[in-house]
Parts: sequence; structure tokens; C-alpha cells
Amino acid sequence: MPGYGAYGALKGAVEVLTRYEAQEFGKRGINVNVVALGAIETDFGGGVVRDNAQVNQHIAGTTALGRVGLPADIGGVVAFLCTDDAKWINAQRIEVSGGSNL
Repeated sequence: MPGYGAYGALKGAVEVLTRYEAQEFGKRGINVNVVALGAIETDFGGGVVRDNAQVNQHIAGTTALGRVGLPADIGGVVAFLCTDDAKWINAQRIEVSGGSNL
């Protein structure tokens, strides 16, 4: 997407940092993962996904589940990663996007 070069580079940097931190903090029993979001109806970017019907429809059309994400779609995944059930998940990029751009 035009104008998103710095944003994309920073997302990539966070993913690399996650792997390094997982290695460094694992010795202390700390897991490190990154949750990679798809388009979510929030204030991000001035609320364009939430407030612009054309943008919302375009993104929904490129998402396997046929809609844009909602904040509630993310919280459960993050909460799960904080439980003992996720104790063996480490150094992972977890895509939570509804199947965007498949």
C-alpha cells in the first residue's frame, strides 16, 4: 500500500525482535509472541476502516471471513496467550486477521 513503507518495516522489526526476545527471556521462563492483526474497526489511521464504507467493503472482500475485524476479535487471542494453555507457544507470529489477502 502506498505510504506504508515505514509502517511495514516497523512491523517486520517487531517480528524479528520477538524471536530475539523469546531466546533471551526464555531462560527466565518468559514467552514472547507477536499478534499480527488484520484490518480492525478502530481509530487507527483516523478510523478509515471503521468510518469509510468503501474501504471497509474493499477489505471485507479480500478477507476469507468476509468482514473487517472488530476489537473483540483480538482480545480472546491475547488473553489465551496469557494462560497456561499457551505455555508452549513461544517466538511465534500469530496472525489474527480473519484470513486477509489469502
